[in-house]
Amino acid sequence: MDTPTPELQTMPLGLYDLVQWALLFAFFALFAYFVHSWTSRTEVSVRYRPSVLAGLCLSGVAMLAYLLLYQDWDSGFRLEGEVYVPNEEARTSESTRYIDWSVTVPLLTVELLAVCSVAGARARSLRFRTMAAAFLMIFCGYLGSQLLAQGRDVTALVVWGLISTAFFVYLYVALIRAVRESMPTMGREAAVSLRNATIVLLGSFGIYPLVYAIPVFADVTPAWFATMQVAYSVTDVVAKVGFGILTHKVAKLRTAEDVRAGIDTHPEPVWSSNVHKSDGVLPQVTRVSSDLVARLPGAADRSSP
Repeated sequence: MDTPTPELQTMPLGLYDLVQWALLFAFFALFAYFVHSWTSRTEVSVRYRPSVLAGLCLSGVAMLAYLLLYQDWDSGFRLEGEVYVPNEEARTSESTRYIDWSVTVPLLTVELLAVCSVAGARARSLRFRTMAAAFLMIFCGYLGSQLLAQGRDVTALVVWGLISTAFFVYLYVALIRAVRESMPTMGREAAVSLRNATIVLLGSFGIYPLVYAIPVFADVTPAWFATMQVAYSVTDVVAKVGFGILTHKVAKLRTAEDVRAGIDTHPEPVWSSNVHKSDGVLPQVTRVSSDLVARLPGAADRSSP
């Protein structure tokens, strides 16, 4: 059974402007998060910095994607009287979203796992498996909603949606397990922030399949299509910006815990919500190699009898 392509909707002026607003809102929110992540990347220790770097990468990719989405939206419709009429370029907007998600969703799993306590070979294995599951989850959704029958086949939407859901469930189980194992190893404030970050991430993940399923259960009218675009854009901001701010807080709190415990150093004091968490501690030089000593001025004179 076929359904009309959701992207090829004749849009009233108000709904067209609403989608345009949502695209610009997401772009500027991601830009602000990118700047925040860049300027605050040194607030956390090297141990947790991969989380910040993952946030930088995914926000950069998402910003570029939203620039393309805005361009697709602007060039994909022409104004005719009181409505915007789509052309074939309008279809590329959803494909751009899936390209964005295929990169940024795996990076979201990296961002979360980098502030957990899973380490060593197990951490590498878990990171690979969750990134692969996240990519396959997105790719299967892309097959159903865009590639097969150009997204018009309801059967393809359902079948590939269910396959995508299998990876979705695995991702939930793997991430929740890693977080639950990590929480007892950190202080209460960091554990609560990690729990909140996980709720925000997995809760926002749950919005995407609901929006994906709209063409299965309803005829996609212009109002439904605008709702889908706004929901995707707002959820992207929550999943990437809201979650990223919380993981950054976890990274700072864990940095302060490590400094206070004496198992790591950090050159600057750590502050969170204007509360002082730890002092700046510089690494101590406890041993100098013999090669370095030999290169010091006057070393030969000091070594002679």
